[in-house]
Amino acid sequence: MLPDRGRFITFEGGEGCGKTTQVALAKAFLVALGISHLVTAEPGGTVLGETIRRMILHEADLNLSSESELLLFSAARAQHVRQVIMPNLQAGRWVLCDRFCDATIAYQGYGRGLKLDLIYRLNRFASLDLEPDLTILFDIPVETGLNRARMKTASFTGHPEGDLIEGEDWDFHRRVRDGYLELAQREPERFRVIDGMKDIETIHFQVCACLELLR
Repeated sequence: MLPDRGRFITFEGGEGCGKTTQVALAKAFLVALGISHLVTAEPGGTVLGETIRRMILHEADLNLSSESELLLFSAARAQHVRQVIMPNLQAGRWVLCDRFCDATIAYQGYGRGLKLDLIYRLNRFASLDLEPDLTILFDIPVETGLNRARMKTASFTGHPEGDLIEGEDWDFHRRVRDGYLELAQREPERFRVIDGMKDIETIHFQVCACLELLR
């Protein structure tokens, strides 16, 4: 990490783990500290990224192959890093990102079964070799998280199975969880694993403690 560069913090976890809520609370924490920052998400953060997000999550008629899905995520990330993330980091802002490269490894690698070495190469290319200073992983049992996520999505869309990713079978989501935990085990210096079953306030306190270490 360059001393004059902002901090890059990513929030990861399976469906319904509560990370989006915690990103919002982390933002409020940084506001209270007077730290200049940006909150963003993947896929998203740019016009291209939001378009790709809709395609992947909601347009079933596209019948995307796993390979096409991977390349779309990579395209969204390439635009996101170059247009949004890197300029803000270089300006000294902290960037809080809801999902990043680890999500692609967990979902398209462990979940879909695509080759991990290919995904790592694509991630490095799309991200300009950018590595988070900290990755907070919210771990939660698949059944609990997926039921939460599907109920939330259904309340907005009326689809009881949630979006196209949430609608994947239980085994897919178990592989995603296992992938995340394996990544955290491989890089303990970057990852902090937080029990997503704890109450929101307790989790927020733990997140704040992690962020304090980057000041």
